Amino acid sequence: MPPRFPIPVGAVVLDLDGTLLDTAEDLAVAANGMLQALGLEPLPEAAIRNYIGKGLHNLITRCLADATGRAPTPAEVERALAVFEPHYVENLCVRTRPYPGVVEGLTALQGQGLPLACVTNKAERFTRPLLAQAGLARYFDLVIGGDTLPRKKPDPMPLLYAAQHFGLAPAQLLLVGDSPNDTQAARAAGCPVVCVPYGYNEGTQVQELDCDAIVAGVHEVPRLVRKARPAAGGTL
Repeated sequence: MPPRFPIPVGAVVLDLDGTLLDTAEDLAVAANGMLQALGLEPLPEAAIRNYIGKGLHNLITRCLADATGRAPTPAEVERALAVFEPHYVENLCVRTRPYPGVVEGLTALQGQGLPLACVTNKAERFTRPLLAQAGLARYFDLVIGGDTLPRKKPDPMPLLYAAQHFGLAPAQLLLVGDSPNDTQAARAAGCPVVCVPYGYNEGTQVQELDCDAIVAGVHEVPRLVRKARPAAGGTL
């Protein structure tokens, strides 16, 4: 049964690429720089956009497969990753911007007294500087990258870790995302989840995702939640 809104939560977790930040253009520039350095033809940005969401290893693997017409070997992927990284560092936040309504939504959620976490499959060494350069780092009490823990989304581990960090039951942790990775992780963890329609969903329509609500942007999330009251004993 879907939750009745506004739902009582103790914290809100948000995905990064495709939810908070439009990173596709910078990722495409870096990926195509990598391909050209490897002697391969660049790919359309629209194609690369569909490869975003499951971490850089998946992005690079799919770009190589698209550019060569065959599955790359593990050694080829590792070599390509080494070539990709300096291109991405150089283009980390050149064209990347927060989506409309993100800053307003984060500010309002903070105003409701809700701690915030960013949980992404992007490596932490890119995530933290990207949040800082985009002006969003100050909103987050917790940042979990794709390499912070042994497993990443769609595994529930990052969400269960966030719930434990905030001293919450998973049902008291709301996830805001844009892709099957997010909804599958939330369902596996037992968290409510809402989705935005503009992100990187690997070709899946947002209406097909197993989420509790679809919002036009992060600015609409505050009206769907309320700060849960502490239970007896001081926990939510």
